Amino acid sequence: MVTFVYFTEEQKRQANDVDLEAYLLRRGEKLLPSGREKRLASDRSITIRGNEWFDHETQTGGHSVDFLRIHYQMSFPEAVQELLGGHQGQMLPAAKKKDMPPKPFARPPSNSNMRRAFAYLIRQRHIDRDVLIEFVRAKLIYEDADHHNVVFVGRDEDGAAKHAHMRSTNSWGDPFRLNVEGCDPRYSFHYDGKDGRLYVFEAPIDLLSYISLHPDRWQDHSYVACCGTSAIPVITCLDRIARPEEVVLCLDNDEAGHKASRRMEEQLTEKYSLTIQRETSAHKDWNDDLCAMRQERVPGMTMEAMNR
Repeated sequence: MVTFVYFTEEQKRQANDVDLEAYLLRRGEKLLPSGREKRLASDRSITIRGNEWFDHETQTGGHSVDFLRIHYQMSFPEAVQELLGGHQGQMLPAAKKKDMPPKPFARPPSNSNMRRAFAYLIRQRHIDRDVLIEFVRAKLIYEDADHHNVVFVGRDEDGAAKHAHMRSTNSWGDPFRLNVEGCDPRYSFHYDGKDGRLYVFEAPIDLLSYISLHPDRWQDHSYVACCGTSAIPVITCLDRIARPEEVVLCLDNDEAGHKASRRMEEQLTEKYSLTIQRETSAHKDWNDDLCAMRQERVPGMTMEAMNR
């Protein structure tokens, strides 16, 4: 027997106004910075801002009540009661009202040199020097002047910068990474090759790591780092390729990466007639594989010495 629960319109409004970030943190979820939004670590296609959410994979979104219904399989009464009562009996704050228009996209100012960026990518991440120089010369990677982050640039068909993903060069603490506000998600960090094969990654460093592991004629192929798990930049790259033939999904070797790969394969299969394959790293991601290989190749040698 189903118990009917009556809610006033005001109670429904209050539940939908609950700050999703506060709710998810109290629930134990991990959130990653992504401009003014936060990205759900357990499902990186989902972004959160205030009481709103959006799934970039399924192109669906909504407010707090719908989030609990869809992602935690709660009924409408359960979701409203949860949000009104607060998690574990604690009252939850309402989301702050939006009072500022979104900022236009602007790349962070570039530093006069790339010493820290090169040291981080080559000595700590073990990216192949020649591969890195190729991307730097194409003006797809630089070091920002204010905080010395590595900036991975995405450009449109005319070469104009439309996207910038920043990654800290610190070797301590939690890594800082986010997309600059105002980014166009269609043009995340990518490289246009000559043939019809496209390799897909979550993060720019994994893209560079894969090429470092497979350097033979790498410029023939195209590569894209989604800076998350949305299929939007993949579709943009495929539409730009004259005759797309094959997509190789190289997302992370974890639950979120496997889930995103299945979603992406379904989306691409519906839109294109091409071969879709999955290539999985031995460790969690391709940079973990690259670092493990560098350490095994020269036992006893320091990382710094290996990358001189």
